Amino acid sequence: MLNIDEIRQLIKLIDESSINEFTYENEGSKVELKKNAGGSVQMVQQVPAAPVQAPAAQAAQQQQAPVQEAPAKEEKDNGNLHKITSPMVGTFYASSSPEADPYVTVGSKVTESSVVCIVEAMKLFNEIEAEVKGEIVEVLVENGQLVEYGQPLFLVKAE
Repeated sequence: MLNIDEIRQLIKLIDESSINEFTYENEGSKVELKKNAGGSVQMVQQVPAAPVQAPAAQAAQQQQAPVQEAPAKEEKDNGNLHKITSPMVGTFYASSSPEADPYVTVGSKVTESSVVCIVEAMKLFNEIEAEVKGEIVEVLVENGQLVEYGQPLFLVKAE
């Protein structure tokens, strides 16, 4: 899902372009942006949707301003990997403060009680524990990104 800064960038790009409607679908979520008669852009809805085969972000590529796209990830066999998921809706933080090192990175060894990140919800900072012993093989979200309930945050190769 897009974070708030990416949505703001999209709104600005659409506002400055001749595009009247824009739809983005990813990982079961859908964001629709439409220009109203006055020319300003408003977000129409952000609801769960069926997964899509091709990214709807292609419309943003037609604009003059450069749009950065995340590199495509290869499909992995995640059957033997444990997913650490978000227990709530909130903001993901990889460290306890902006100056601090992340709790874990790819290759970090964790135990069941290791804190791997913080999810902030309603001004409460909730430490998320690994709940499994193993090694972090992938970080699935970025620092400051909004996360949903049940959204995978990390992949761990369990021991």
